[in-house]
Amino acid sequence: MIQVGTFQTLPIANLTPIGVYLDAGTGYTEDNILLPKKEVPPDVQKGDELKVFIYRDSEDRLIATCRTPLAQVGDIALLRIVQNTDVGAFLDWGLEKDLFLPFNEQKYRVEEGKRYLVAVYLDKQDRICATTNVSKYLRTDSPYQKNDVVSGTVYLVKPEFGAFVAVENRYAGMIPNQELFSPVRRGMQLENLRVTRVREDGQLDLSLRKVAYQQMQDDAAWLLEVLHANQGMLPLHDKSHPGAIKHHLHLSKNAFKRAVGQLLKAGKIELIEGGIRLKQ
Repeated sequence: MIQVGTFQTLPIANLTPIGVYLDAGTGYTEDNILLPKKEVPPDVQKGDELKVFIYRDSEDRLIATCRTPLAQVGDIALLRIVQNTDVGAFLDWGLEKDLFLPFNEQKYRVEEGKRYLVAVYLDKQDRICATTNVSKYLRTDSPYQKNDVVSGTVYLVKPEFGAFVAVENRYAGMIPNQELFSPVRRGMQLENLRVTRVREDGQLDLSLRKVAYQQMQDDAAWLLEVLHANQGMLPLHDKSHPGAIKHHLHLSKNAFKRAVGQLLKAGKIELIEGGIRLKQ
């Protein structure tokens, strides 16, 4: 049975001046699928099998291609909008006919030229479409464990909860609000995310930061950099409000205290009334 939106290996039923027709396996020649001449490999013969991707042309007829799309049905991918219309948008997915993103499948307004994370699905008419509602297509059976390092794409930001991430564009993940010490936005691709917890439902809790003993070195270097940029002094100390530390340094209070301890031990800073400063 032909599965639209996926790769299939089909035998050549006959060769014609416009291309080859691939056997759809229904027993009816009118159901056979055209692979256009410009895509036919050289020296093929009737009966040869070809691995092709099946989709629909501009007249809604099944057609085959030897090209590899950027996504197939069931996949989640970051794709670029090439056209916006009243009924929906069209995305470049690497094939001649662009992928349709219906207006009612847009959870937010999309703009031409920008890339968005979408899931590819078949609608009720067996047409290949895209949706920005990727959460229901994300899996919760990832192979990852605590402290594994992964990458992902932010698909939703809710300040009260955090940033929702498609891990490896396949699995459900979230960076909790308390782990967001620098701004993130929808569509941002993040590297070196650390898994902090695998929830009972399979969703991954993530952090932008390394484990504490590794992160401390980076934080200490960052604190020195900020001190140099502020004439060698900062009005921050161990009694400062966590919000003030986050505002100035994009660090949690605990991370700040660890970095200060590291620099004090190294003799690079000193404590003063109301803050810290570089040691002369």
